[in-house]
Amino acid sequence: MFPLAAPSTDDVALYVGIVIAVIMCLVISVIVALFVYRKTHRDFDSDIIDTSALNGGFQSVNIKTARSADLLTVPPDLTNAAAMYRGPVYALHDVSDKIPMTNSPLLDPLPNLKIKVYNSSGLVTPQDDLGGDFSSKLSPKVTQSLLDNSDTMNLRNQSLARTRDPSCTAHGSFNNQGGHLIVPNSGVSLLVPAGAVPQGRVYEMYVTVHRKDSLRPPVEDIQTVLSPVVSCGPSGALLTRPVILTIHHCADNVQEDWLMQLKNQLAMGEWEDVVVVGEENFTTPCYVQMDSEACHILTETLGTYCLVGQSICKAAAKRLKLAVFGPVSCTTLDYHIRVYCLDDTQDALKEVLQMETQMGGKLLDEPKTLNFKDSTHNLRLSIHDVPHTHWKSKLIAKYQEIPFYQVWSSSQRTLHCTFTLERLSPATTDISCKLCVRQVEGEGQIFQLSNTLEEDVQCIDTSLMDPASNITTLVGPNAFRIPLSIRQKLCGSLDAPQTRGNDWRMLAHKLNLDRYLNYFATKSSPTGVILDLWEAQHFPDGDLNELAAVLEEMGRHD
Repeated sequence: MFPLAAPSTDDVALYVGIVIAVIMCLVISVIVALFVYRKTHRDFDSDIIDTSALNGGFQSVNIKTARSADLLTVPPDLTNAAAMYRGPVYALHDVSDKIPMTNSPLLDPLPNLKIKVYNSSGLVTPQDDLGGDFSSKLSPKVTQSLLDNSDTMNLRNQSLARTRDPSCTAHGSFNNQGGHLIVPNSGVSLLVPAGAVPQGRVYEMYVTVHRKDSLRPPVEDIQTVLSPVVSCGPSGALLTRPVILTIHHCADNVQEDWLMQLKNQLAMGEWEDVVVVGEENFTTPCYVQMDSEACHILTETLGTYCLVGQSICKAAAKRLKLAVFGPVSCTTLDYHIRVYCLDDTQDALKEVLQMETQMGGKLLDEPKTLNFKDSTHNLRLSIHDVPHTHWKSKLIAKYQEIPFYQVWSSSQRTLHCTFTLERLSPATTDISCKLCVRQVEGEGQIFQLSNTLEEDVQCIDTSLMDPASNITTLVGPNAFRIPLSIRQKLCGSLDAPQTRGNDWRMLAHKLNLDRYLNYFATKSSPTGVILDLWEAQHFPDGDLNELAAVLEEMGRHD
């Protein structure tokens, strides 16, 4: 046996060097990993600060990019000029020879529109024009948290509310006693129940209707916008119970023919799907109560909302409001008749009335409602019984048509077209004719127009023109129909479950508010939220006797 040789000094040094090198590599790797980890998380934190997460709850579902189209500063005249529509076209005729169109001197053309004018042979006339001025986008929202500095936020939101169009904005200061904000003659209001604002705080709150087409949410071809875009604030405010935002809509037979979707605009301008009406659950941030003409949004997150719908059958229809205007005075031989085809919401007609007043126009007949069905058929307009001995039409056509997609999408709030009549003699002062508006193979309305040009006839009175409707803010107990003492007694007796079932659940059933009882069950006082919703539905003339009769039917004589 040979003895093992002892390792040399050179071999020991080599082994020690290898071990030290491995240790150094490990240390360097750990340092690099920590540096990369801290850097990536610092970037992630900064990204969150830029989102709307700090401004309230949000849903991570189907977030869509906002439409980039801008809005013209003046309303469209569909018969003046138009642009080819880049999308699905539902016309049933082929484009053929061109026919001269009527020009309106009062209104400029709208981009991305196509109007068709048909003569007796059925030929179609498209014309293009992309001119127009563009307006600015939505002003940035206040992003600082209300809880960090409530005084600063109140001043900022007060300034924001007062810089908006006063005719479509309401604002006021609210404390724990609550109140009501009403945008006059618009069908839009914000109910702030007592207890919604935390004790000891005062919020400067506002509600406003946005009238720019560019601020409307982008919709798919099968969808349509059913309500105006409405904002309420201040954004990021802490609420201890739901407020109720009421918005008019134009959907007909909402319970059977429609799939409704509530959308919310985020701080960066994108629109997200908040909830599908009828599919609320414990994770959805709000509840939507649909009535025949209005939707009531119960939410603790103030923001910008809009109702979008998709028809689930060909019988589905949206209500249009038809309004015919002419000049108050006419100093030329030409007489322009403008026919507006609007979503049947109060604010849409209010906007046109205001605009026509500024232009020197007046209503020629009472506005009428038309149910426009999802049948892909166009909207046809024609003028009849023109006294040809004194007048002649400058439109060389039998009728005009607005394409189905243009009406159904609601992409333009003040959609209209113009008929121009020419007097054969300056001495002619009387005009009478009929104007027919109908959907092809669908419903229609006839306007009987009669006017004397020399007389300054007053506009036909409507509820939207009532000058007495100027109350925008109600604060404290006087804002509610149900006295506070009675409300407290009702909540005390109906919140507790009853073996006979005549508690808040039966109250919801009797008031037709029982579509989703689990929403009320999650609240500290289900009865209180039900009564808040009743207040919003029946404002301003809720009948307490009817509510008392419901309680009698429930057997709650106490």
